[in-house]
Amino acid sequence: MAGLDGDGLPFAAAAHDRRADERSLPDWWERAAADPDSRVLVVGDGVVATEERRLRLLTVADAERLAADAGTDSERLLLGTHGGAPVLALSMPVVPESLRPRSVRAVAPGLDEGQGGLLVHALGLANWHSTHHFCARCGVRSVPDQAGHVRRCPDCAAVHFPRTDPAVIMLVTDEHDRALLGHAPDWPDGRYSTLAGFVEPGESLETAVRREVAEEVGIVVGEVRYAASQPWPFPSSLMLGFFGRAETAAIRVDGDEVSAARWFSRDDLRQAAEAGDVLLPSGFSISRWLVTRWYGAEPPGQW
Repeated sequence: MAGLDGDGLPFAAAAHDRRADERSLPDWWERAAADPDSRVLVVGDGVVATEERRLRLLTVADAERLAADAGTDSERLLLGTHGGAPVLALSMPVVPESLRPRSVRAVAPGLDEGQGGLLVHALGLANWHSTHHFCARCGVRSVPDQAGHVRRCPDCAAVHFPRTDPAVIMLVTDEHDRALLGHAPDWPDGRYSTLAGFVEPGESLETAVRREVAEEVGIVVGEVRYAASQPWPFPSSLMLGFFGRAETAAIRVDGDEVSAARWFSRDDLRQAAEAGDVLLPSGFSISRWLVTRWYGAEPPGQW
């Protein structure tokens, strides 16, 4: 398990400069529009504009025409600069078919570090704006500010920041170095993954790991070691990855979050995956990254 610094983990290392210093400029969009190298990423409800399996970046003029057609239902966002050129985003309720919208989950595995970082930045902001139109203090409709990174209430002056929900995700091993993987009730037959759960108020990350494992499968976890983190805007999570060492072995699933769980040796996992009896996590998730670090190589079988 050497080198647990997020190396090779999708979305973990964004390549763009977020340029927070420019967000307060009242003419930030106009400044970017004046640069012929500026580009705009268009995102919608779980989809993104694409071109030949990559993100499609529009000129500012094309994006402005889309924004005019969408009216008040679109949001303009500053992502920063990539390769020295300004990159903006336009969040829309519906991405036009002419832009070849594709599911973010379908596109994400094929993106490089630069495009992946731009996508999760834009998507996280877009998801937040779409569900936080009104001031949580007084109920008046709030307005975007700071280039889309803040919403302000024009009535009570409350300032609202994007929501991020911390969640722990952990690969637990026992004294024989077997990995504990679980199956959720709504998953396809045979799909197994690492355990995960949201951090509760007033709770440390290590405590959240131990609590979630105990609640879901009845295993007591002792040592907890941080591995890496991954932004996960589906819709608004930050996945905090850990390795944990079990102090007990008897599995007792809760039947709610987890309907089945198993201990796997590396040989067990290889044989089950090759036979198609076990389907492992998707290629761009931190769960796969954790399993791969424990396994020591890319596990076989379908992902």
